[in-house]
Amino acid sequence: MNTKARIISFYLPQYHPIPENDEWWGKGFTEWTNVGKAKALFKKHYQPRIPADLGYYDLRVPETRKAQADMAREYGIEGFCYWHYWFGNGKRLIERPFNEVIESGEPDFPFCLAWANETWKGFDHGLQNRNVLIEQLYPGIEDYTAHFNEVLPAFKDKRYITIDNKPVFMIYKPLADPEIPLFIETWRKLAVENGLMGIYFIGHSMDFTISDQKLLKTGIDAINTVRLNDFLSDKKSLSRKFYKRYNKIFRNNIKVFPYKIASQKFISPDLDKKENVYPSIIPGWDHSPRSGREGLILTDANPELFEKHVKEAVEIVKNKNDEHKIIFIKSWNEWAEGNYMEPDLRWGTKFLEALKRQVLK
Repeated sequence: MNTKARIISFYLPQYHPIPENDEWWGKGFTEWTNVGKAKALFKKHYQPRIPADLGYYDLRVPETRKAQADMAREYGIEGFCYWHYWFGNGKRLIERPFNEVIESGEPDFPFCLAWANETWKGFDHGLQNRNVLIEQLYPGIEDYTAHFNEVLPAFKDKRYITIDNKPVFMIYKPLADPEIPLFIETWRKLAVENGLMGIYFIGHSMDFTISDQKLLKTGIDAINTVRLNDFLSDKKSLSRKFYKRYNKIFRNNIKVFPYKIASQKFISPDLDKKENVYPSIIPGWDHSPRSGREGLILTDANPELFEKHVKEAVEIVKNKNDEHKIIFIKSWNEWAEGNYMEPDLRWGTKFLEALKRQVLK
């Protein structure tokens, strides 16, 4: 496929029941549970979101995984970046879909892993006072070695995405714990011992106030920027001030902002053009299915505005080395965050078509 950029899309595997979610949320819980119970919180609020072509799928079904990969490939996406959950002491969650992709060899579609190194908390008590469901731990070298050996078959898979001949591994929170530099050092050593060229570590960053240098000191090779909150953090923005006041008066303090305005901050012309900084494109955002009135909501996202955003991102990376012309999509299927490329009943494949027009030569 001849593309203007390497498009890699984050992929959430939480669309199948597991015993832990049965215990925490009720039997049969999956991400569709949150999606299905969502309600409109104000006039013209686009909820609930209803999937179209792929339906309310179960990721234990191989045909679903193949249909997703075929669709992504058709519209210019190079591969999926699967969220990967290792909590320490050998504890994994929602690993079945990815394990079956490895074991079966299907779908024949590139992939990499992003370690979601974050404690899971419930929303029962609100965003400010959430209850811990399972804690993220960093037990030491023995655990880091076990973790490496668990994912080594994936690293050696011919489908695994590489940069500079090294398998890509993203760390969601590279500054989460003082142990992370040791984790990175351990994996680099193990990679060479196991016949790999190394590991290409990418640090995920949603906070533009943290300097590149601070992130890179952890030992990562590159940074993936997600500028979802940059508009909210811009205290000089008159638009932000206006909508904060409007939300306070008319929307009972729900955080609601137009996608058209917020998306103007999704790309940083100065930072995202760096060779080791990979920007993200964001098709929309609405966290209310998970967090109700406490979630951030971006309104009126549409394919036209998204295409403008994609075009800007492609322009930013065009002068980079071909290997580094990477743009991440956040995300392929985060339905409970209103953040997905999969077709819904309102827009069908129009977001995917907008992407295709901008990335395929």
